[in-house]
Amino acid sequence: MPFAAGPGARVSYAVEGSGRPPLVFVHGTGFGAAGTFGHLVGGFTDVRTVLLPDFAGCGDTEDDGRELTPELLAEQIAAVIEAAGDDPADVVGFSLGSVVAAALAALRPELVRSLVLTAGWSRPDDAYLRNHMTVWRAVHGNAELFGRFGTLTAFSRDHLNALDRDVLEASIRGNGPTEGALRHIDLNLRADIRPLLPRITARTLVIGCTQDATVPVGLSRELADAIAGSTYAEIDSGHVVVHEQGAAWSRLVRDFVLQEGRSRTSTPLLAPGDDARSRQA
Repeated sequence: MPFAAGPGARVSYAVEGSGRPPLVFVHGTGFGAAGTFGHLVGGFTDVRTVLLPDFAGCGDTEDDGRELTPELLAEQIAAVIEAAGDDPADVVGFSLGSVVAAALAALRPELVRSLVLTAGWSRPDDAYLRNHMTVWRAVHGNAELFGRFGTLTAFSRDHLNALDRDVLEASIRGNGPTEGALRHIDLNLRADIRPLLPRITARTLVIGCTQDATVPVGLSRELADAIAGSTYAEIDSGHVVVHEQGAAWSRLVRDFVLQEGRSRTSTPLLAPGDDARSRQA
């Protein structure tokens, strides 16, 4: 696995597929890129080189333990894009990864040709988000409770009920309170990228999840409203849409990033029957 030299870190990343420009997936809290997006990568590797970086706190990335910020993690993703070649990338973020990807697009616009932000937010002072993250952080001493709370709020009720009991219990056990996850939750409690959003110039799609019990969908709508010329879409899903509604999410992302000749204000094409709706922000 290759590494890129980022600020305070040796950033591990995987490379799959071929084609330019590269497509970068930025993971969220606790889980690395492979665990978040690995099952979907094959839907993109026919047309793009896919980069799967793990920022500090995940995977094989080694860092110096400094306090995490959106800006620091954005520079770690920038290091991967630069290490992989000279082309700017299409950057796709999920959850905390959307916060990081938005910071990257604002701070390093030369590296981001288009931007997709899924289940993201821009401010730490939302009462629901603050209380959710505070409770999740507070129960870290009980691994089972930490895993159950994280899994409970990760998916919609219908999706949880559709899962085989053994699969659900395995998901709970895998959602443990790692040191990296706790550092990410601490960042979730203080991340404020509102001053950066007016600096984003890349063509942007924001995706909200209508049944999101981790990051309320209203925060995704706020994020879209704050990025000039962005496009907004919603999928009927819980927070971890990449697993709950992976096919619908992948179609939205693929259609958007492959719209080579379209303007920043173009609305993405939704295939008939997609469980999603869109609007222009």
